[in-house]
Amino acid sequence: MFFDPAYMIFVALPTLVLSGLAQWYVRSSYNHWLKQRNTMGLSGAEVAQRIMRAAPELRTVRLEGTPGELSDHFDPRGNIVRMSPSIAQQPSVASMAIVAHELGHAQQYAEKSALIAVRQFLLPAVQLSPNIAYGLILFGLFTQATGLLWLGILVFGLSVVFMVLTLPVEIDASRRGLALLRQAGLMQTDSDSGGSRQVLTAAALTYIAAAVSSVLTLLYYVMLAQRSSSND
Repeated sequence: MFFDPAYMIFVALPTLVLSGLAQWYVRSSYNHWLKQRNTMGLSGAEVAQRIMRAAPELRTVRLEGTPGELSDHFDPRGNIVRMSPSIAQQPSVASMAIVAHELGHAQQYAEKSALIAVRQFLLPAVQLSPNIAYGLILFGLFTQATGLLWLGILVFGLSVVFMVLTLPVEIDASRRGLALLRQAGLMQTDSDSGGSRQVLTAAALTYIAAAVSSVLTLLYYVMLAQRSSSND
């Protein structure tokens, strides 16, 4: 099916274009604002500490380093925000924005956000569903077993729901992050606020691209199933 012209036109090409543009914008925004010093002259680790002092619900969050670039993340299992070296150590606008975003995730968990709860509920199934779905879809296509094909599409749909739910979770974490920066008194200039928004908007585009790609793939599988049904 990967050589199906319909797949190339309606799934592969849009995914390639959207993902490429999103990655380019992320890298461009990140590189620009990583060079711009935030007004307070605080590193990412120092920003995190300021935010945590201003937000009581975040005071139990632990801070750790992690290797790599753009590898920053929040680990809910240990209530840990892990920061890459450039973010933890540099007093940049990008550092400020990315740390605040990860602490936004920590706040979601601390406040038991409904979106987080639904996504976590789906996570165990989603970790297995893509491989199971692909197997059922391929077997259904090769054997012309339409029922198995539809079952595979249903299982794949779980991962699509997860990807779509990820988007509002990430947008909410960015919204919370900007609010945390304001609460901690770290939004001193237009450069601080405008740069932080640009960095976080760029990051959100990668999740939009992934969600669109997963929806297009699901629609393509539905088209295959309908085509298979009409041939029965």
